[in-house]
Amino acid sequence: MVLWESLKTIYALLAVIPFVPFAAVYGISRLVTGDAKKAFRHAMDVTTLLLIGIVAVLFNRIFTNSFGLYGILLLMLLGGGFIGNLQYRKRGKVETVKIIRAVWRAGFFIMGFMYVVLMATSITQHIFRL
Repeated sequence: MVLWESLKTIYALLAVIPFVPFAAVYGISRLVTGDAKKAFRHAMDVTTLLLIGIVAVLFNRIFTNSFGLYGILLLMLLGGGFIGNLQYRKRGKVETVKIIRAVWRAGFFIMGFMYVVLMATSITQHIFRL
């Protein structure tokens, strides 16, 4: 039980400030692989997981509901279905790995934007006690 609580605390700390894990993963991956593009992609992939968690929590706190994580997953699934449909119409086949990668990486940018917007909203609500 203590291990689980410790993991949750570490995840929460990393998720609140997502640019720190991004920089850490980028730096380590760059040292290991020597490839800046691959390191950037690895950092994006890891940070997306953290961003999904913090955006879901911020959404739940601001709107006082528990739909945040489910809404994010629903939108990612819908995005995957949309991309899969386009891929099937264009190429006649569906490449699942490419779809997952595209949705996950698009999620990084969308969640990054939502993180900034929701964090600013949350801070504003806290300051003005809205």
